[in-house]
Amino acid sequence: MSLSSAIHSARSGLQVTSLRAGVVATNVANASTPGYVRRSVLLSENIVAGGTSGIRTDGIARSQNEAITAERRNLTSDLAQADVLSSTWRTISSRVGDTADGDGLFKTFANFESALSNLALTPESGADAAVVLNSANAIVQEFHGLSQLAVSLRTEADREIAQGRDIVNSALKTIEQLNGRISGMDRTTGEAAALIDERGRVLDTISEYLPVKAVPRDYGMIDVVTPEGVFLLAGTARQLEFDASSAFGPDQTIGNGALSGLSVDGIPLTPGSSSYGAVSSGLFGALFTLRDQDLPTFSTQLDTLAGDLITRLSDDAIDPTKTPGDPGLFVDPAGSGAPGLAARISINAAVDPAQGGATWRLRDGLGAIAQGPTGDSTILNAMLGSVKSVNSVNANGIQGAFSSTEMVAQFATLAGQKRVQNETVLSSISTQHTMLRDAEQAENGVDIDVQMQELILIEQAYAANARVIEIAGQMINRLMEI
Repeated sequence: MSLSSAIHSARSGLQVTSLRAGVVATNVANASTPGYVRRSVLLSENIVAGGTSGIRTDGIARSQNEAITAERRNLTSDLAQADVLSSTWRTISSRVGDTADGDGLFKTFANFESALSNLALTPESGADAAVVLNSANAIVQEFHGLSQLAVSLRTEADREIAQGRDIVNSALKTIEQLNGRISGMDRTTGEAAALIDERGRVLDTISEYLPVKAVPRDYGMIDVVTPEGVFLLAGTARQLEFDASSAFGPDQTIGNGALSGLSVDGIPLTPGSSSYGAVSSGLFGALFTLRDQDLPTFSTQLDTLAGDLITRLSDDAIDPTKTPGDPGLFVDPAGSGAPGLAARISINAAVDPAQGGATWRLRDGLGAIAQGPTGDSTILNAMLGSVKSVNSVNANGIQGAFSSTEMVAQFATLAGQKRVQNETVLSSISTQHTMLRDAEQAENGVDIDVQMQELILIEQAYAANARVIEIAGQMINRLMEI
């Protein structure tokens, strides 16, 4: 090797080691940056006139395993769906109450039954009559509160769908812009690697709302498509369409067109729809499931409980003083029994002093004009018997033979089962997601120890090339002296 060749080779070596050191430093600095993919320098021999003349850099490589990343994104969608469903049913189950602890609606029914039993033993007691009225009012308020909870959760789900629409549309537009920038530059540069990382983070954001796949295209660009084959970005970004709603009563459903679905270019994406493009998971999957399935079912079950309570205590055999067919202690102000009954149920004005009634009518009958014998507990015992009687029911997911309080316990059990079911799914998916995320990190991420070892090798290579130049300089100086 000539002296000039040695100098040239050493100089190229110094340049490469400097670049390698910069890449290692970038890796270490971004070891904890979400979505960062480890970089490395691509090297090859520099051939001049058929001979080796140092080394050259062919660009910056990203050490990404696309298959693992794609699978992790799918699990990200599943995890987002499971997390929302689990947290929502945890809230509902906690609000409904646990029969073991006697909280919530179960407690109010149990208290009402106990108060009614006490009054039947002491029908002359005005204090006990007031306790019965208060416990009945507690049932009414609990029905109203749970009904409002369902409406609030549906409203929140609809609002979050609208927010998700905007986030996904913005993300798709960002990917379109990043595609344009990446396609117009050398994709082996560090700048291109940073843009590709940023595009991956945007894809991660989209995958939280619905599962998507990245389809490679020419010049480093990608298209974005759902697993069902609906393109969200094909050269240009398409826009998700969804109209937020303002009312969420029992008459507002997606089936009758009162609530909006999700679509793109006229293709329905609404989870649960018959469309081939229906979204299968992600936040959209969870939010539509809650808004259009779980929460409406919860509301109809509440209506079933309220209707059963009204029917039990409206039996004409209980109270001979009331007009046949008229309601008993609990009434539906609309008088129709239509959906939304749990939100309307109230106390019969005849027994409520706040509405001009009197508590003694609990004992003497709703249609009584004057007080009767204070020791007569006939009507009270009939009311208690009706509450305790076991009736068959098969409606809205509540099936079996129950007393009034047992039916509420069954309702609480159903809510608890939904909570446990969704928590089990969340636990399973979370474990899978963690394992795949760790595998992705091992493939794509930065191992600080490995990078430090790489830095030692770079330092040694730098020292060796610097020594070559130093010796070459000494030789040149020696030749100049000769």
